[in-house]
Amino acid sequence: MTPAQQSRAGSIRVFLLDDHEVVRRGLRDLLSEESDIVVVGEAGRADEAIADIIMLRPDVAVLDARLQEGSGIEVCRHVRSHDPEIACLILTSFDDEDALFTAIMAGAAGYVLKQIRGTALVDAVRQVAAGQSLLDPAVTSRVLFRLREGPVEDERLAGLTDQERRILALIAEGLTNRQIAARMFLAEKTVKNYVSSMLSKLGMESRTQAAVFATKLSS
Repeated sequence: MTPAQQSRAGSIRVFLLDDHEVVRRGLRDLLSEESDIVVVGEAGRADEAIADIIMLRPDVAVLDARLQEGSGIEVCRHVRSHDPEIACLILTSFDDEDALFTAIMAGAAGYVLKQIRGTALVDAVRQVAAGQSLLDPAVTSRVLFRLREGPVEDERLAGLTDQERRILALIAEGLTNRQIAARMFLAEKTVKNYVSSMLSKLGMESRTQAAVFATKLSS
């Protein structure tokens, strides 16, 4: 793609994140057929995507929610905290209310299933580029209710920081410190320190105890 094409006046600049090359190619071909849309970059990994999106400053970042390493929702959170002008559209294979809740909290402008028709995806990109929200009102109302009411929380969680809570959830998924570090874009030593602090606050001695505890909380 030439610089002239990338800077086409009035075009919507889009960045793609998906760890499947065939999917990325299909999205790129679909969007590039539109005269008002230009794909300015793409990535298959979350860390690459964050750096490239911040550098390229697209109008819309189309992000796969679940990656082999990392998550499009985490990318959305990082990007939006750095540049709130970039609209993030989360693309996923799963109709998952918890993921939707996390996406909304991360600042996503839209959340669509990969089963969406091509023309509908193109429309979705245009809508979020125009500053509109693509979140279903019925689902959004459930999320807002969850925010207002909140779940009954175990008192032992009160002393944990947000980072420690996220790490506790990832331990429950069976992730190692190295995998958690990759998922959260932290140094492995930093994760180890968080885990030690978290176990101390919970009054536990092992990751296994913490994993069982977290699993019971979510059941």
